[in-house]
Amino acid sequence: INNFPYTINDLRNACNEDRIRWSIHAMKRLRERHITRTDFKRCIFSGDIIEYYPEDYRTPSCLVSSVSVANKPLHTVSGYDGGIIYAVTAYYPSLDEWDKDFKTRRVNE
Repeated sequence: INNFPYTINDLRNACNEDRIRWSIHAMKRLRERHITRTDFKRCIFSGDIIEYYPEDYRTPSCLVSSVSVANKPLHTVSGYDGGIIYAVTAYYPSLDEWDKDFKTRRVNE
């Protein structure tokens, strides 16, 4: 994690300057799940990176956990190339897969 090429503050700076590319896939998922672009951005501004995906296609990406405007747990996945955030997807996490903090994956025993 310490070797990952960016931090939540890097994402926040890019988000603050509206340097976000919204993929067709991301927009489709946001619509299907009734998640707004504002929620996506708010997640980055108020959340924490909980997982890193250094080998993701195109650019390293990460999972950010926060809450939506409606105060529901929210996860966003985005890549970052040092200048632009690439919105990948967003979803409301389930207790089937996550502990109550929505930051720790459940371990299937």
